[in-house]
Amino acid sequence: MMKSTIIYEQDQQWIMFGRDPEKTDGIIDSNQYMIKKGERAIVLDPGGIELFSPMLSAVLNHAKAHEITDLFASHQDPDIISSLGFWDKAMPEATLHAPWLWESFIKHYGCENIHYNPIPDEGMEMDFNGMELKFIPAHYLHSSANYHVYDPQAKILMSGDIGASLDKSMPESEQSIWVEDFDSHIQHAAYFHQRWMPSEKAKKEWIDRVRKLDIEIMAPQHGKLYKGEMVTKFLDWFEHLEVGVASNKERQMKRYETSKREVTSAA
Repeated sequence: MMKSTIIYEQDQQWIMFGRDPEKTDGIIDSNQYMIKKGERAIVLDPGGIELFSPMLSAVLNHAKAHEITDLFASHQDPDIISSLGFWDKAMPEATLHAPWLWESFIKHYGCENIHYNPIPDEGMEMDFNGMELKFIPAHYLHSSANYHVYDPQAKILMSGDIGASLDKSMPESEQSIWVEDFDSHIQHAAYFHQRWMPSEKAKKEWIDRVRKLDIEIMAPQHGKLYKGEMVTKFLDWFEHLEVGVASNKERQMKRYETSKREVTSAA
């Protein structure tokens, strides 16, 4: 059964879904999120087609079907939005906010009823039941049209594939959802970022952009979430990481140790 965890609750709720111990073997673990404000809810990166049934069941424990008015897809990957055809039938009055570039591709998953709201390259802001949500550009990290969701009141950045980790040391369903020991955690993120993030220029532009935001929680699509000082540690690490290379793990860790020493000495 898919787990759900409330990661923020004030005027609005942020709920994380995932870590389903009964998921199909060979399918990557993913985190899905929902923001609920009053009687309106938006599901962020709702997941792959194989997740739809447990995901819908979990979502309906927190919101009524008619309250799910919006969906968001950060980019076009199947683990993000291949369940669209089912959401299209279950929530035909909903609106999908997704990159303009991927509209004709994402609609291959099935989009007969849901309204597609294309997000422009520069991103946009959205009034969501009286609260502000921002769609922050993260192009080429790793998709050529890609966005993150920032909630300035909750100080949460849903960061898509940035920050993702793949820790196979134990089943993810048994792990904490929070990064607690950064040095031991980040080794599970290095290869993913170096292989899947192709552009140093795009990486630096994203870091400059998000450092201007007040972020308490960074919530990626895979693996553990970063909170408090772990957010800053990740940004420092990512800034010094060479991306766009398919390096072996030994070289990755040497680069990380060098970068960590540089950050420490600069402080």
